[in-house]
Amino acid sequence: MQKENKLPESIQLNPYTCDMYLVNGQLKKWKGATTEVYSSIYSTNSAGKTGPTLLGTIPDMETETALEALEAAKNAFHRGQGLWPTMKVGERLKCMEAFVEKMKAHREEIVTLLMWEICKNKSDSYKEFDRTIDYIYDTIEAYKNLDRKGAKFEKEGGVYAHIRRGPLGVVLCLGPYNYPLNETFCLLIPAIIMGNTAIFKPAKHGVLLIAPLLQAFQESFPPGVVNILFGRGRKIATPIMQSGVIDVLALIGHSSSAVSLQDEHPNKNRLRLVLGLEAKNPGIILPDADLDLTISECISGTLSYNGQRCTALKILYVHESIVDEFNRRFSDAVDALKFGMPWEDTFLTPLPEPSKPGYIKELIEDAKAHGAKILNGRGGEMSENYCFPAVMYPVNEAMRLYHEEQFGPIIPIISYREIDEPLDAMASSNYGQQVSLFGRDIKKIAPLIDTLANLVCRVNLNSACQRGPDVYPFTGRKNSAVSTLSVYDALRSFSIRTFVASKDTPYNKEILERLLNSDDSNFVSTEYLL
Repeated sequence: MQKENKLPESIQLNPYTCDMYLVNGQLKKWKGATTEVYSSIYSTNSAGKTGPTLLGTIPDMETETALEALEAAKNAFHRGQGLWPTMKVGERLKCMEAFVEKMKAHREEIVTLLMWEICKNKSDSYKEFDRTIDYIYDTIEAYKNLDRKGAKFEKEGGVYAHIRRGPLGVVLCLGPYNYPLNETFCLLIPAIIMGNTAIFKPAKHGVLLIAPLLQAFQESFPPGVVNILFGRGRKIATPIMQSGVIDVLALIGHSSSAVSLQDEHPNKNRLRLVLGLEAKNPGIILPDADLDLTISECISGTLSYNGQRCTALKILYVHESIVDEFNRRFSDAVDALKFGMPWEDTFLTPLPEPSKPGYIKELIEDAKAHGAKILNGRGGEMSENYCFPAVMYPVNEAMRLYHEEQFGPIIPIISYREIDEPLDAMASSNYGQQVSLFGRDIKKIAPLIDTLANLVCRVNLNSACQRGPDVYPFTGRKNSAVSTLSVYDALRSFSIRTFVASKDTPYNKEILERLLNSDDSNFVSTEYLL
């Protein structure tokens, strides 16, 4: 399962040397230590040896460079007085439009790197790129709508108010490896478009694909607005947080990382958080569920991108009256899935994290030790870079698999008799992002929706959990998220309401009229963006 010695010409790569970084509007050449980037996909090198494929190198940056980038972002914001935060909204949007046009030229290169770096299949890699482009355009339109709503004066209690949204300051942006382009940009794009400045560090995996965009960022935005670094979090993110300069921590990853970075900040009371964290999304399958539909959705929900999604279905609760039939049919469906290389566009692909197969094996052995069995014939087949999906049943609270977010191809199934069993488990869980509810009887579904809506932030009826469409809110309760991400909500998450107020007097009216008839203020404006 792990080897691919004959590579299609279209996806062959020469080792990619990323030796540039972006600070203060300058593309600087890195002359220090570097880190080799490998794909978990095996190939045969020029010396005839087979092993993980060397994709290239990235800078292994030190604290000094991180603080240089921080200073650039700080100066560009200049306590709200910088060029970018005081710029007209329309001018900021022109910068973003210029960037997205330049970004589109790198589609094939980035898709190829997505397949190699994180082993995402071909269709999903193209989808991630195209969805990101659409997200940027949708964000531009959403900001226009937001600005139009503020392009007016209100009057209440003898006071005029001109209410708009302003930036928060300097943002530290840290994206995930599973959607290194899309989810990273779902943080970075709304952050900068609202007038904030940013320091961005890519994830450990999915890092090379940012390199082709360095020049586009450099050419599209004023100096210091976007600063891009490479290296380890403890040498880059930690000293940046310790400075106390960061106003917003924007992170998609694990709650432990979010907590540790918050702990480094000396002024937590004024640190805004925009976090997308882990989840243990359940599927609840009622006795009258359409099993054909349910199994199809549960395959997609549990195993799309090998289950390496925070929105994946991580545990299935099946009513005891149908659990045997569900287990048999679901296991057969899992065993029928095809494994292959990303460019072959198979559903199952290698795992990008070298440690993940060993972790999945630990979960399997622990579950077996506490009474679970692998139901599907191919479940748990191992190689250096893959573990074939394992359907585990019956799962109970003594198992690690019950509690931990597995983020990989292993599916725990629990049989229940009373609906309170999965509901109580969700209520006591540390997570609360989404749930999938499968059934038909509205007399049963209706009260369940009323309860589930208070336990999670999205109830998916007869469908797998997912993030999109991007116009819908994406958030979670408890350890699963802080703030809300969507095309519209992200703009609000990275900004704050601020306004100009004046008493209704002839003196003030004259001043306001003169302001509105001039171009002297970028804030006081009733310009309607088309």
